[in-house]
Amino acid sequence: MAYTYDDQNIFAKILRGEIPNDTVYEDEFALAFRDIQPQAPQHVLVIPKGPYVNYDHFAAEASDAEVVGFTRAIGKVCAAMGVEPGAGGMGYRMIANSGEAGVQEVQHLHVHIASGRVLGRMLKRFD
Repeated sequence: MAYTYDDQNIFAKILRGEIPNDTVYEDEFALAFRDIQPQAPQHVLVIPKGPYVNYDHFAAEASDAEVVGFTRAIGKVCAAMGVEPGAGGMGYRMIANSGEAGVQEVQHLHVHIASGRVLGRMLKRFD
């Protein structure tokens, strides 16, 4: 599938420094910042620095270094947030929305990390 990346999306503008953010973590592969409309006491977005629309686009076209770097950045963000269950945190939910059915609002791959309270079931059973 061919993906068209819009370099005027809000996350592209944040990456270029045109829009400020509350940075939690940054390295050569990823930027993590607090969500401006948090859905939990702790709600951080992690985005790759490359121009990827969603996770399948990223998996298909990102370099091995980008995939590993982004994945490790997510782990570092969880550690910085203190949410990892094995390290005394209460746990977290990680969500990556994609496309219309997934209600993706910004066409740049991003992962939500939400924690700080019991979040309830993500989806209800579909019969």
